[in-house]
Amino acid sequence: MAVDVVTDIVIDRPREQMAAFAADPASAPAWYVNIVSAEWKTPPPLRVGSRLDFVARFLGRRLAYTYEVIEFAPASRLVMRTQEGPFPMETAYAWETVGAGRTRMTLRNRGNPSGFARIAGPFMAMAMRRANRKDLARLKALMECA
Repeated sequence: MAVDVVTDIVIDRPREQMAAFAADPASAPAWYVNIVSAEWKTPPPLRVGSRLDFVARFLGRRLAYTYEVIEFAPASRLVMRTQEGPFPMETAYAWETVGAGRTRMTLRNRGNPSGFARIAGPFMAMAMRRANRKDLARLKALMECA
């Protein structure tokens, strides 16, 4: 069973500012509830082919994985993919201006779990949706207080 979770939020900050912060791997632990760390495997700046190591905690488990950037249009779209572990996943960010100084950020996670993760797919989708909502709310709070 494929998992495909899409969430979005409107944040009172300009698109370029939002995208620069959210796309910066160093910012990930600040706004992702479950991400513990993010490190560059390739030299910055962010571009197609960049590789990033992330460590996260999800459903009580430690997850370490490497994302590769497969699409990047600054201040518009970022898509990263991992092929590792029991749950290879693609994460996409999109930013669009929705008014003066306001940005809609869309966060999409999708993948095809295998093994036990495949059986837990529907539960994982619910947990991911809940986590993504928390992440975007945290991002909104950080950006609007800045």
